[in-house]
Amino acid sequence: MGRSDTYHAIIVAPARHRALGVARILFGLAWAVDAFFKWHPAFFNNFSSYLSGALQGQAPWVVSWLNFWIDMVKGTPSTFGIIVAIAETAIAIGLIFGLFSNIVDVGGGVLALIIWSTAEGFGGPYATGSTDVGTAIIYAILFLALFATRAGMCMGVDRVLTPRLGKFGFLASGPLPHQEAKPQEPAPQASRARG
Repeated sequence: MGRSDTYHAIIVAPARHRALGVARILFGLAWAVDAFFKWHPAFFNNFSSYLSGALQGQAPWVVSWLNFWIDMVKGTPSTFGIIVAIAETAIAIGLIFGLFSNIVDVGGGVLALIIWSTAEGFGGPYATGSTDVGTAIIYAILFLALFATRAGMCMGVDRVLTPRLGKFGFLASGPLPHQEAKPQEPAPQASRARG
C-alpha cells in the first residue's frame, strides 16, 4: 500500500461527501461571525460578567464551579477574552478551510465544553419549566461528529495536506500513526475427495 492509499476520505456518495464539506464550512462561518464579535472591546471589558451572569438560580455545586472560574479571570479578564477570541478565530479558519481538522475538532470540542460549563452554566438552572440544555454542548457533539467523519477531507485543505504530513498526518484529518498491517495469506482450503 502506498502513502496515498493510507489517507482517503470516508467512502460516501459524492453528494453526501460535498454536503459534509458544506456543513463544515457553514459551521466555520458561524464560528467566524462569533469570533468577529469577540474582537470587540465590549467583550474584553465585560468578560467576567458573562461568567457571573450564569450564577443566578444555579445549584450550589455549579455556583462553586463558576466562582472558581470567576476568581481565575478576575485579575485579567481582557487577557482571557483575547485568548477566547484567538481560539474562536483559529477554529473558524480551520473549519472553513478544512485545515488541521483533528486539532480544530478536538480544540473546538474542548472550548465548547468549557463555554457550556461556565458561561452557559451547564445549560441550567434546571428546574420546572427548563426548556434548554445550552447550545455549546450541541457544538461539542457536532465537533465530535466532524472528527469521526474526517470532515476536513471533504472539500478541505486536509485532503492534500494529510498525506504530505506523513506520520504527522494525525494533526490534519489523517488517522493516528500506526504500523501498516501485513496482508494475510489466504488459509489453505481442504480439498474434497471425490468418490
